[in-house]
Amino acid sequence: MRRLNRKKTLNLMKELDAFPKVPESYVQTSASGGTVSLIAFTTMAFLTIMEFMVYRDTWMKYEYEVDKDFTSKLRINIDITVAMKCQYVGADVLDLAETMVASADGLAYEPVIFELSPQQREWQRMLQLIQSRLQEEHSLQDVIFKSAFRSASTALPPREDNSLQPPDACRIHGHLYVNKVAGNFHITVGKAIPHPRGHAHLAALVSHEAYNFSHRIDHLSFGELIPGIINPLDGTEKIASDHNQMFQYFITVVPTKLHTYEISAETHQFSVTERERVINHAAGSHGVSGIFMKYDISSLMVTVTEEHMPFWQFLVRLCGIIGGIFSTTGILHGIGRFIVEIICCRFRLGSYKSISVPLPDGYINNHLPLTTDNAKLQAVLTIHQWTLLGGGQRKATGKASKNNYLKLECNKREERQTEQERENQKKNALIASQPRGTWGRDRLMC
Repeated sequence: MRRLNRKKTLNLMKELDAFPKVPESYVQTSASGGTVSLIAFTTMAFLTIMEFMVYRDTWMKYEYEVDKDFTSKLRINIDITVAMKCQYVGADVLDLAETMVASADGLAYEPVIFELSPQQREWQRMLQLIQSRLQEEHSLQDVIFKSAFRSASTALPPREDNSLQPPDACRIHGHLYVNKVAGNFHITVGKAIPHPRGHAHLAALVSHEAYNFSHRIDHLSFGELIPGIINPLDGTEKIASDHNQMFQYFITVVPTKLHTYEISAETHQFSVTERERVINHAAGSHGVSGIFMKYDISSLMVTVTEEHMPFWQFLVRLCGIIGGIFSTTGILHGIGRFIVEIICCRFRLGSYKSISVPLPDGYINNHLPLTTDNAKLQAVLTIHQWTLLGGGQRKATGKASKNNYLKLECNKREERQTEQERENQKKNALIASQPRGTWGRDRLMC
């Protein structure tokens, strides 16, 4: 009973087979089919490799939402060099809530030489080249996000030579924590002092000839400090053409959450608009000489997530490539073969011409009418037999021999046709007994 059940199960599974196996004797191969197959396999291999490269690659997904966090502090990372001595300049932050942040808490003043060394100048030139490429190709920012923590540091390298030149500039670097509201970070003449109605700078003790707000921004960022991230103002250098020069930077800060396979951090991106002018009260250009960075916080938050293609999607795309190429090349090969067969058949039919065959004297056709092919065979055999009989000699003997020979040839031809019909019936019965699957039909048509 178990064997019978197993046999029934196997038979049932055979009936459900959608890919019937066609015997090799019924499969016809051709040079054109082999050429098309070679092209198809080459295309499949190439597209499979390209698809695997896409599967291994990742991309950045951007999502936007309203920033609901207004109570946390915003960190400002600063590294600016001003072409004035440290005792002449002061830096502080004043926000819209009239809250002044003391500069002594997080900022350091370091006397340095404003002119860069050859190595530092090469670093700045490379950083400016990257900035120009980022402004033209915005998609490069995704590459920077993915390579964060793995790329080299963007900080200015230390001076390699021990110059005896006295310091003529002041490097202001460090970080500050401010409220998440619009504010103004500025560097101007004189140290900042608190005032009941705001704040003030002691600029009266500094000579007007000492004013020089040429500056270089080595780094300016908001939020968590992430090595390898290049910000819009990194590498910026401005040279003042007048002692009363004002430089303004209008900055829009966008809170950003960065989630990659390397890091996960909360930082901020920003865009900037630059403006500069000379202070001339007589000409109506009022203001204070210095460097002013006015920033505003965006109400939208951006979440940047690194993603890659799922494995199941890779398999689906791979199956689509292989199946699509296989089906398309099969259809194109079938159409091309059909067209070639039509052209060749017309050429062959046009090469046949009707000819009249003279019959021997006294010959009488006692057979039934033959088909077109049999008529051609009769004409050929008649000419052949007439040649063997030597023209008009032995007419009586030739007539009997011709009749017997034609009967024998016709019988042989009928037997061959009958045998061919039986073989075709066997093939049709074998194919009809199997399920009509796509694979079996394609193999039979090849």
